[in-house]
Order: sequence, then structure tokens, then C-alpha cells
Amino acid sequence: MISSARIPFTLSLCALGAALSLAACSKQEAAPAAGAASGSASASATTAAAGAVEVLIGTVGPMSGGIAHVGKDVENGVRMAIDEINASQPVIGGKPVHFKLIAEDDAGDPRQATTVAQKMCDAQVAGVVGHLQSGTTIPAADVYHRCGIPHVTPAATNPDVTKAGYNTTFRVIANDNQLAEAVAASAAQQGVKTVAVIDDRTAFGQGLADTFEEAAKQNGMQVLVREFTNDKATDFMPILTAIKARNPDAIMFGGLDAQGGPMLRQMQQLGMSQVRLLGGDPLCTERMPELSGNSPTVENVICATGGISVQRMQGGQDWLQRYEKAYSGQFQIYSPYSYDATQVLVAAMKQADSTDPQVYLPKLAALQYQGLTGDISFTPRGELQKPAVTLYRFQGGKRVEQ
Repeated sequence: MISSARIPFTLSLCALGAALSLAACSKQEAAPAAGAASGSASASATTAAAGAVEVLIGTVGPMSGGIAHVGKDVENGVRMAIDEINASQPVIGGKPVHFKLIAEDDAGDPRQATTVAQKMCDAQVAGVVGHLQSGTTIPAADVYHRCGIPHVTPAATNPDVTKAGYNTTFRVIANDNQLAEAVAASAAQQGVKTVAVIDDRTAFGQGLADTFEEAAKQNGMQVLVREFTNDKATDFMPILTAIKARNPDAIMFGGLDAQGGPMLRQMQQLGMSQVRLLGGDPLCTERMPELSGNSPTVENVICATGGISVQRMQGGQDWLQRYEKAYSGQFQIYSPYSYDATQVLVAAMKQADSTDPQVYLPKLAALQYQGLTGDISFTPRGELQKPAVTLYRFQGGKRVEQ
């Protein structure tokens, strides 16, 4: 629940304005007195030009660093959804509503993620789409729960994201259990019998590697060795040299494309051109060939993503054309899910006829929504009721379904 001692909305928003470049704070209407229903302050400001109630939606992800391209793709999906929702001239609580996006950078750092999450609480956003990574989502989820703000991650896959049982945490993508099991089963079917495992020591990478190791054994594979690196590393020669001596059929990497690309290039340099690289959704981004320096080893990748490809989504081709028109060349992987995450937040508000998180949160938990990415409904823990998984490989410099 949001504390009754919160700063009045107009003042907190103006104070935040310098950091977030929010204009015209002085034109906002007076906020409800402290002690009013939580979240109602986010709907108290009006958009002077249109006379509509302004409601803030937040999105958080890595907008700097090695995977900023993925973070930007997530932000683009949220912006696209908000633009389309606003164009429909929504009315909630008997008043026209205008949604406004606050986008923040957590730099993929757990400490920065909690700082930014608190910023969202102070700004009294009505809901948050994010974070991208499990290692940032898990600590941020605690902040949002204490503030009473619902957040929906379109990308964080570690099962621990929902393990705390917070009623404010939701995920619109499959988790690592499903991804690791799919990759392990596919690798076994393609003749992989021995595998080395590397993780980047993040919550995502280590969690995926742990789950894969169990799934590999269940599929009859032998795990030869377990190594680790970090999510900023680019030199994997010592690890790969040690692994090469064990002669594995495949390497499973629990990590991101920013490390997976250089790893593929170095595997080629070491003569490991026949060794497969297995991984989760970060290895499935459109930039993997580029990040690998277009190494031939990119065609040895087997990766899994939660959900289905945008090409197979109902209306996906039209949606992708609209995305490309607005954000040419920026599509990666998660923007359809951040788009749907935004849509489900607003759909719950419409069902509740309120933008107050305390009022619309029960509607979000019970939502039955047909989205771009498929049917969206949640378990009591905030997981998808029917998650889908898609396996990919790379061919001719392009990501293709297996």
C-alpha cells in the first residue's frame, strides 16, 4: 500500500521534473490531500491543452550499456501502445484520460534499478512496464510492492521474479523453466550428448544455467564442466580454451547477446566451429550476427524465447510494419511484449473504471485479455496461465524459427 505520508503529487512531480524533463508542472491542478486513496494522485493532473486527466505510465530498462538496443526496443513498444491508446481518446472514471510515459534507465544494475523504482513511486505513476533483466526486476519488485504500484515485466524470465508472491508483480512471457527445458530437449534431439555450462553470474544467467543443467541431465546429456564469467566481459579465451580441452558437443551460455556475440567469434578463432551455443532469449536478438562479427559459428546457435515470433502473432505483420514506420531498424525481440504489458495495464484500468492502483489491481490479476502476443491471463503468482516458447537458429545472417 502507498504510504499516506507521500509528497503531494504536484510538488513531487515538479521536483522530479528536472530529472525527467516533465514540463508544465506549474499548470497541474492541486493534488488530493495526503491520506487519499493510493494512486489517485497520478490521475489528478490535467493536460491543459486537451482538458484530459493525465495519467503517468513508467517504463524502466537498460538505456545505456551493452544491451541498450534491447532496452530501447522495450521502451519503443510501450510508447507505441501509449500513442495508440491516446489516439482512441480513452475515458476512465467518466473523464477523458491522456497517458504520459516516463522512461528511465536502470543500466542493468540492481542498485540503480531500486533507485529508479523509487523514482517511479515518488512520481506516483499508475503502473510500470519493466524491468528488462531478472537481476533488476527482482529487487525493483520489492519497491513497487511497498508502493502499491503494479508492474508487468515483458522480458525478465527468472522464476524468482514471482517467487515472493507479490500481488503487484506480473510477467507476460514464459519463464526460464520453460525456456531451458525447450533448449535442452531440442539440443538432445539434434545429437548433443555432452555440454559445458557458462553463466554470467546475474540472476538471469545463473538461474537459466541452473535450470538448463537439470533439464540437460533429464534429456540424457552429460554436463562436463560449469564455468562463470560476468555480464561486462568480452574476453572468453581462457574459459573457452579450458572447455575446448573437454571436447563438448555444445556450450550452454546463461547470458546476454552482448557477451554471446564475442563468445561466438572467439569460438571460431579457437577452432570450435562445430560446437553449438545454446541459450535463452537474449541470444535470440536480431543483432546476434552483427555482435558475432558475422562469424559462421552464429549458425550453431540454438536459443529459445518466451512466446511466439511476431510473424506468427495474430496481426503481427501489420504491427511490425507500424513499429518499423515509427522506429525503423530498432526491432529486437521484446517490444511486442512491452506493448501488450502496457495494454493490459490500461485494460485493467478500464475494467475498474479507475486509474487508482488499489482499485484496478484486482482487475489486472483476474484479466482475460486477447493481446498481440496471445491470450493473457495470470496465475495467482502473476505468471502467464498458458506460456508459449519458440526455438530459433540463425541462417544467412537472419534469425529463423527451428
